[in-house]
This record gives sequence, structure tokens and C-alpha cells, in this order.
Amino acid sequence: MISPDAAPVGLYFALMAVLSLYGLHRYHLIFLYYRHRGAAHPQPAGRFRRLPRVTVQLPIYNERFVVEQLLESACRIDYPRELLQIQALDDSTDETHRLALRKTQQLRDAGHPIEYRRRENRVGYKAGALEAGLAHADGELIAVFDADFTPPRDFLRNTVHYFTDERVGAVQARWTYRNRNDSLLTRLQAMLLDGHFVFEHGARARSGRFFNFNGTAGILRKKAIEDAGGWQHDTLTEDTDLSYRAQLRGWRFVYLPHLEVESELPADMASFQLQQSRWAKGLTQTGIKLLPRILRSDQPLQVKAEACAHLTANVAYPLLLLLSALALPSMSVRFHHWQGRLLWLDLPIFLATFSSLGSFYILAQRELGRGGFGRHALLAPLLAATGIGLAIGNAKAVMEAAVGSASPFERTAKYSADRKIVPLARRRYGARGGRRAAANLLAAAYFAFCLCWAAAVGNWLSFPFLALFFAGYAFAAGSMLAQSRSRSNAPLTAAEESVR
Repeated sequence: MISPDAAPVGLYFALMAVLSLYGLHRYHLIFLYYRHRGAAHPQPAGRFRRLPRVTVQLPIYNERFVVEQLLESACRIDYPRELLQIQALDDSTDETHRLALRKTQQLRDAGHPIEYRRRENRVGYKAGALEAGLAHADGELIAVFDADFTPPRDFLRNTVHYFTDERVGAVQARWTYRNRNDSLLTRLQAMLLDGHFVFEHGARARSGRFFNFNGTAGILRKKAIEDAGGWQHDTLTEDTDLSYRAQLRGWRFVYLPHLEVESELPADMASFQLQQSRWAKGLTQTGIKLLPRILRSDQPLQVKAEACAHLTANVAYPLLLLLSALALPSMSVRFHHWQGRLLWLDLPIFLATFSSLGSFYILAQRELGRGGFGRHALLAPLLAATGIGLAIGNAKAVMEAAVGSASPFERTAKYSADRKIVPLARRRYGARGGRRAAANLLAAAYFAFCLCWAAAVGNWLSFPFLALFFAGYAFAAGSMLAQSRSRSNAPLTAAEESVR
């Protein structure tokens, strides 16, 4: 008869086994990426003799420190003025609307085809703003740029010709980051997103699986938006929702990894966690909404399987949180009753679950010409720890999605390319991470106790695992507490006073 003490161990290994499936999926994406190298650089089917009319939509909400840069960069796009319409879609509730209106008027007086549209409410949030703008869009193609993005001058010249294929519904460019090297946090975020754009988008696009438009730095066919049912705001990831609906309708999406669009990463931990929670909740909502339709469709099995893996990926966070809670009881039972005899199970599961992270994200750096394992090996544990630090917030977001709990679209604060302005912008727009910090601090304290217990009984083999979890929760909590303190107590500098 199995002892009741074995229950935590059994649940622990069950959780690790499920998490390892998502780890093995990362390896599968790497395999698909390299297997389909021949589709790495898609080419347009032809070239337009007469260029299509394009509407550029710029959704804006309380973006005081970047809005003027956004409007100027949109007006620098190289495209015939008579074929271009630029919409500043402003939902702002602060002084951003005055800055945006003034800058739009200046640019319009200078001959640029830009117009300012402001809503008195935020119904539908970003999706609502895009839908409202679409009603007044006269372009057959719709380009979208969030407020922190700086489109290159040749963006439209490099994308519109892919729409000579009437099946193409969207073209997505790759993000880069102007503040990539500002801190350890931004460097880790950049590596995480590089993995997404290199291997997730790369593998899915190359192999004919569905992949998602990222809501910015891309261009869509207006007819495809309308055919898919338009922008809908019943999820927090309206871009992924529209992408799957459009591809289910037969529209083809094109990914251009060589076309880069510069953007800004969240500069503080609280804003980063807020962004990731929104994405986790929105992706889960999209899965609940669309997976039944996808599974009933006549799409190939590999497309359905990849859609399931993609849209359920954030289920890993509640499992990771439960795994955290089971760390001490599981290891205590194993140490006292099995004395290490189950370690042969740990290694393959650990390699599938956590080591896949290092391979996935460091190989992505190599693909981008940023060096391989030799240069980034020390960051691999930190990447895993950063993911662990997201577990509490993202698990809450996934559970809210599962029970149908609605929440507002909380924007990610964008600061400025001007580093002198960042401290003021952080105080104005930076997220407050008090509850998140406290929750992560409690989790870090729990794993500190686990480390002390392991040392006391001589269970040194569990140390790396426990230290990884401690580092993840402690890094998240410490970063949020430090940033909250500096934001609250530091006096304004003269440079900050000048831009208040």
C-alpha cells in the first residue's frame, strides 16, 4: 500500500511531467525552425504597378513622453503622400491629448496626411480605438504602431508588395529595442522576446502553422480584418484573437524577421509584470474563445496541435506556482523515505522543463548574430529565474481568464528615448507593484526556508533547484520594492523639472 506521505511526491512529479511537455514543445519549435530553413526569407509574389492606399493607425493612451516622437516618425515614412492616411487615435485622459493635437496640427500644416481622432471613452480599449479608426480608414491596407515604436522610413516600401498575393492578410515585422542594454532587466526581457520572434514566429511561419500578428509593427489587409469579424474586445490580446480568426478564414500571414522596428521595453519590474500578466490573461481568453472552433475546423492536425500549445502555454504558470508550494513537502518525503532513489527521474524532467529555456533563448541570440552559449551561458539561469518570478502574477491572470473574470486593459508604461526623462516618466506612469512585491517576497522567504532546511539535513542535491526558485521570486520582489522606493523618495532633478 502506498503511504499517504507519497501524495506530495506523486503530485510534484505529475506537475513536472506536464511542465516538461511545454519544455519539449520549445525543443520542437527549434527543430521546426531549422528544418524549414528554406522558407526563412519569404519573397513577394510580385510588385504593384500602382501602389495601394495605406492607412497608418497610431493608438495612443496617456503617452506624454513618446507621443510626439511617434507622430514625427510616422510622418517620415517614405510613401506617396496622396496614397497615405495617418490616424492618431487618442484615448488619453491626461495632457497627452493636448500634445498630440498640437503636434498633429503642426505636421498637417507641414503637408503631412495626418489626422487626429479622440474618443471620449475607452470602450473596447485598444481594440475599440482601432475599430473606431477603421470606420474612417480609406486605405486598403492598415499599418499599426504602438506609441513606443519607431517605424523605419522604408517600412511600407518593404511590406506592401507582399499583398500582391490576394491571400495575404497580414505582414509582421520583428521588434528590436532601443533600451535593450539599459539594465539587467531590459537585457533579460529582450532575450525572452527574441526567443519569441526568432523561434516561435520563425518556426510557425516557416512550417505553415498559425502565428499571430503582434498588434504593432505590422500591416493588415482591411478586407481580412472585416472578413474575420473585425476588432473584438472580449479578450486582452485582440491581436492574437483577430489573427486566429483571420487564418481560420483562409488568410495567410507573412513574417519578415529581417525587417526590424525599434521599440521600448518596460523599464521597471512592476511594468514588466503587468505587461506579462495582460498577455497571459489575454492569450488564455483567446484559447477559451477559439480553441473549440480551431479543433472543429478542417485545419491539418499539426496546425491544431500547435494552436493548442500556443494558446494554452500560460497554463504552465498556475502549475509552476503549485510546484513551488510542493517543494518542501515533496523533498522532505523523498529525503526521509527514498533517500535519493528517485533522482533518476529528476534529471530528464529538469532538462525538459528548465534546460529547454536556456537552449531556446540562447540559440535565438546566436541566430541574431549576438553570440552563442559562450557569451550568454551565465544568463541562462537568470532567464529561468525571471520566468519563475512571473508565476504569481501570471497564475492569477490565467485563473481569472478561466473563471471569466473581466479586467481593464492596463497599458504598459512607455517612457522616452531620452534617458534624462525616464525617472520623471516612471513616477508619472510607472506601475505600482506593492501587492505583487509582497507576494513574491513571501515566496522568496519560503524558498529561503527550504534552502536552510536542505542545508540542515545535508540535502545538497536539491540546492540548485531551490536556489533557482529563490532567485526568481527574490529578484522580482527586490526589483519592485527598490523601484517603488526610488520613485517615491527621490527628489526631481533640474532636467526632470524642466519637462514637468
